[in-house]
Amino acid sequence: MKRNKTDAADAEAICEAVAKPNMRFVPIKTKQQQTVLALHRVRSLLVRQRTATINALRGLLGEYGLIAGKGVRQLAILSERLATSDKTVVPDEAREALRCLFRHIDTLTDKLGEMEKRIVTWHKSNPDSQRLATAPGVGPITATAIVAAVGDGSRSTTMPSKRLATARELQRARLRIW
Repeated sequence: MKRNKTDAADAEAICEAVAKPNMRFVPIKTKQQQTVLALHRVRSLLVRQRTATINALRGLLGEYGLIAGKGVRQLAILSERLATSDKTVVPDEAREALRCLFRHIDTLTDKLGEMEKRIVTWHKSNPDSQRLATAPGVGPITATAIVAAVGDGSRSTTMPSKRLATARELQRARLRIW
């Protein structure tokens, strides 16, 4: 691996790669595959942002002695505890900042729901994705991610479509996507 990133160095690396007989090339993804992969990447980003915000909120509320179990479902309990807490426990400035985080989490949750609806809509229109979803433990999110990353498998030399039949192969493919 060379360090100097220049156009000339990139061109040299491309020429070197093309000349190697055992070089495996990645098939070009269709616009449809790229679109679904974009939906999945945005969904993943929203999940990470929501998790980070929830963790920050839980930490801040914990400093005031307001705690609840882990998970998104516990947010309602935390919100109620904040609303019913005395002003001497949580000052108004802090209370408003914490409410801002609750609203932000709600917004992220709404956007996440919209993204998942788009993914499920695409899943319903794609027979390959629907076929994959019949495997145990594979739902629309995983099936669409596999189809978007692999396609129908006909152009792939490392994972032919025939091999995507078993649940174990699907699990391995799911792990490689992310």
